Formats: sequence, C-alpha cells, structure tokens
Amino acid sequence: MFAQVINGIIIQLIAAGSEFTYEDVTYPSNWIQLATPEELTQLGIVDVVYGSSLSDQYYWVSADAPVYNEQTNQVDINFTCTAKDLPGVQSTATNQVNLQAYSTLLPSDWMVIQQIENGTQVPAEWNAWRQSVRNTTKTAVDAIAAATNVDQVALAVDNCKFLPNPNAPTQE
Repeated sequence: MFAQVINGIIIQLIAAGSEFTYEDVTYPSNWIQLATPEELTQLGIVDVVYGSSLSDQYYWVSADAPVYNEQTNQVDINFTCTAKDLPGVQSTATNQVNLQAYSTLLPSDWMVIQQIENGTQVPAEWNAWRQSVRNTTKTAVDAIAAATNVDQVALAVDNCKFLPNPNAPTQE
C-alpha cells in the first residue's frame, strides 16, 4: 500500500498494483513499481506502514485513520483493539479446543471400536497417547473457563498443543 502526500496532507491511498489518477493524469497499475525514486518523490508517493494488531478472534479490530509521519516520510495506520465479550470468546475457544481434540483422536477411534466390538486390545502406548490428548484438552478447557479476560483465553488456546502420536505410521 502506498499513499500520496502533498504538503503533509494525505491526498489518496493507493493499493499496490492499482492504477491511480492525480491532476487528470491516470497512472497505470505498474507505475509505482517502475518509477524512479525521484518520480515517486515528485508525486509525493510514500509507503504505508501498518502497526501491529491483536487477533480478531478475541478482539474487535478497527483501523485508525492514516497519519502522515514527517520524521519517517511514511503514512502510519495503527489499530484500535477492543476485547470481545468474554463469555462468547470462552465458548468459541472451548469449542475450538474440543474440535481440535476430536480431529486428533478421530483417526485412531477405529481401534477403540474394534476393542468394543470384538475384544481386540488397543496397544497401551496408543491408549496413553489418547489419554494425553484428553488431559491436554481438559487442562485447556479448564483454563479457558477460569480466564478473567480474553488474553488469558488466547494463552490457554495457544498452550493447547497435543503431542504427536509416536506410534502412528509416518509418511515418507
């Protein structure tokens, strides 16, 4: 993204690869890429730099108005992040963690069904791994429920990492 700044005033924002018009002249979509630094300066074309933002999974994120920064000769766009409703975030995060556990365990569920149907034992190491997935899920869900803000929910979800199954066949 680029901006055209004349006398410290932002005239227009220009998406990369877009044509733009200035003083009745239409510049083609590749003009900024091909222009010399002098040509860019002559038209007041500067970079747009975006500030950091928080996850829109946990926050309502809105872009602030662009601001020309004279010291860096760029246009800065920062973000305002407002925490979403905690109970809603907790519910969504709990569902996400449970779905992740379900998807992780599903490929080995056939062994458990086979054990129930015909008594074939699930190897102990598979049972141990499956239990570790359930334990990790419970720890995350408990942390999500105990969270008092969305940052704690995000941390609980980020920390919910299942160990890979060391017994699963590998693809080479």
